[in-house]
Amino acid sequence: MNDPLVADELDVLRRLLPEPGTRVIELGCGAAALAQRLLALHPGMRYVGLEVDRVQMVRNLREVPERMRFVEAGAQQIPEKAAQFDLALMLKSLHHVPVALMDRALAEVARVLRPGGHLYVSEPVYGGAFNEVIKIYNDEGVVRAAAQAALDRALAAAASPWMQVAEERFATRVHYADFAEFERRMMHPTFAEHHITDALRARTAAAFAPHCAADGATFERPMRVRLLRRAA
Repeated sequence: MNDPLVADELDVLRRLLPEPGTRVIELGCGAAALAQRLLALHPGMRYVGLEVDRVQMVRNLREVPERMRFVEAGAQQIPEKAAQFDLALMLKSLHHVPVALMDRALAEVARVLRPGGHLYVSEPVYGGAFNEVIKIYNDEGVVRAAAQAALDRALAAAASPWMQVAEERFATRVHYADFAEFERRMMHPTFAEHHITDALRARTAAAFAPHCAADGATFERPMRVRLLRRAA
């Protein structure tokens, strides 16, 4: 059975957490696109976005939207006081934390969340046609499994501060006008160096080609969301 298709992940977040609170922190925020739309729905909400990609941070700081603040830092060392936030977001970012630091990162999130606050973790599933193309040059099987294992450990630890309150699987669509757009967006991101050789590019282009029609290529990307609550 295929996972249900979701056009906008913000709908998943709003359904699982109708009252997200007024203070939000995002770890690995990227361009903070979902967060900006979340703030538009909650006029009293304030946001802090952490990002380690300096290129993206320069872009974010060019024009900071009202009620948003951006900080260059990683999830494993959050430069914020304890119990400051109602909601923490990790949108496709936990698997980018170095594996040896994932446990520390989740402990840091627990520290900065207020009692009763929530952690929303959205991670791509290692499977599907889209993944088959990407893993040719960037195989994330190990790090994606490590991210889920870190969540499991955090929940199972003695005196764990966490309780899982929801879990969902769904799929989102991603579209590329042609291979050139895919290559620009996915093979040469500012936050990572994939060391693309001519041979890797050719193999990836060949795997991409069967999915590309006159109007481009559309993939369904399977996702897994886990919503955790910080104990009171």
